[in-house]
Amino acid sequence: MDIIEIIKAIIVGVVEGITEWLPVSSTGHIILTDAFLPLNVSESFKEMFDVVIQLGAIFAVILLFWNKLWPLTRYRESTGVVTIGKMCAVKKSSVRLWIKVIIACIPSILIGLPFDDWLDEHLYNPTVVSIMLIVYGVAFIIVEQFNKKREPRIVTGQNLTYRMAFFIGCFQALAIIPGTSRSGATILGAILLGCSRTIAAEFSFYLAVPTMFGASILKVVKFLLEGGRFTGTEIVILAAATITAFIVSVAAIKFLLGFVKKRSFATFGYYRIALGALVLILLCSGVIH
Repeated sequence: MDIIEIIKAIIVGVVEGITEWLPVSSTGHIILTDAFLPLNVSESFKEMFDVVIQLGAIFAVILLFWNKLWPLTRYRESTGVVTIGKMCAVKKSSVRLWIKVIIACIPSILIGLPFDDWLDEHLYNPTVVSIMLIVYGVAFIIVEQFNKKREPRIVTGQNLTYRMAFFIGCFQALAIIPGTSRSGATILGAILLGCSRTIAAEFSFYLAVPTMFGASILKVVKFLLEGGRFTGTEIVILAAATITAFIVSVAAIKFLLGFVKKRSFATFGYYRIALGALVLILLCSGVIH
């Protein structure tokens, strides 16, 4: 068992756990990490690994928002549930939330699935990532400046309509371009549509569950269908990174929710611009390719 590769995987898990939820592009950070700490694995495994470790981040959302996401509850007299027997009931709020999440996932499914291979081949590179980091960094700064004089219309999850959920999903679909940041595009879109920063951030977390779970399953199936096989070391590497991503994601999500209550997303905009510029410099100097 190669302990060095396991340590590298843990570091990648830390990077994933932090950057998956902050609107700074986990892809950009993973590319930088791989440039300095490349895993000694096959290209096909690495492509699958970079996506599947997101499962750890997903379980962090499920853990932290279990009460909102899980629709079943014990039966009790309440106008907020629908009974399905003598001992069990379904929470209406959770059902409505899942309907909104499913509606919001439709654009990504329609665009992402047909073009998955093409996107991996043509757009998954440091040049595209650096450009998108800078573009959306500027967008965050502009949107936050614009929002200084606006009061958010959507301050609770109940106020978020199905129609608005679909349009937020359209913004999420923009994240099929590497470097955009799934959470970044979703949050940006939600704010533009009138959501508070807290609601925008929370809804981006909810959308991640089916989106990232589906992407992970797709990558594993593709890996196996193309003849890929897991070695014992690869299983340990994947598990180490995924578990680390889960632990770090719990802290990152809590941090973001606390951050947005006091400060704007413009801070992340400046960070994205700086990171995009760094990637371009490393590209020009030949450090990454």
